[in-house]
Amino acid sequence: MIIDAHHHLWRPERGYRWLDEPGLAPIRRPFTPEDLRAELATAGVDGTVLVEGGRCHPDEVAEFLGYAADTEPILGVVAWIDVAGGGVPATVARYRRLRGGDLLVGVRSQVQGEPDPDYLDRPEVRRGLAQIGAAGLVFDLVIRADQLPSAARAARAVPGLRFALDHLGKPRIDEGAAGLRRWRDGFAALAANGNVTCKLSGMVTEAGPGWTVDALRPFVAVAVEEFGVGRLMFGSDWPVCLLVADYAGVCTALREALPRLPEAGRREIFAGTAVRTYGLTERVPGGDHGGPAGVRNS
Repeated sequence: MIIDAHHHLWRPERGYRWLDEPGLAPIRRPFTPEDLRAELATAGVDGTVLVEGGRCHPDEVAEFLGYAADTEPILGVVAWIDVAGGGVPATVARYRRLRGGDLLVGVRSQVQGEPDPDYLDRPEVRRGLAQIGAAGLVFDLVIRADQLPSAARAARAVPGLRFALDHLGKPRIDEGAAGLRRWRDGFAALAANGNVTCKLSGMVTEAGPGWTVDALRPFVAVAVEEFGVGRLMFGSDWPVCLLVADYAGVCTALREALPRLPEAGRREIFAGTAVRTYGLTERVPGGDHGGPAGVRNS
């Protein structure tokens, strides 16, 4: 079994203004559950987690939870929330009343868009994070590499919250050894917190159009060293990945970039960690609980 812990869907006309940026024409079109099903069938992926796509509007949450209710492979939704705006408990309660609300597994703010590298240290943000933890949800960290130290402090300050780091914290893979050097210490500081998991996602995009598996390997090796296989999970970041690679190509790239691991370790990365992190035990196809014994080698 393979679970994709990070992908998106969108219809640009509904407010995804970031898609107007130069260079994004290849993904400036609708991506629907029907498109997703076709990609999953081609790549041999069994289930997914649908993550908010930068629209930053409650209407997207209702749409995505509805998609999940109607689309069997979508096992859970990470919805948008204003972590610093106040009213987190009321917002979560409202989301859970929506159709498909039982498939809400996490929330995310666009922290990467905040100029302040210490944004996650702000009292109003910490308060919101604590409330998300109390609600039993995961908080996805979509952050830049310079925000990793602040994320590490937040993880220590809110031990009751499960964090999932998206895209390894967006290291500059395209800069090779220099990018690795600037990213590694902050990444290791975040990994030192046991309430944080990490998605092996978004790497081909950070590596750029000329990416190679060799360029990914040092970053993947650090992730395995710092987090261990039990806190790492595969994410395609489709359709953003289409800027440089197709869905199946991203799956293959991760398999090839991983260091030599026991079969059980690969099972964790390609399914088990996502099942545990997002509480997908009752939702995985065929009743598989995502543990090593029930997942084929990927």
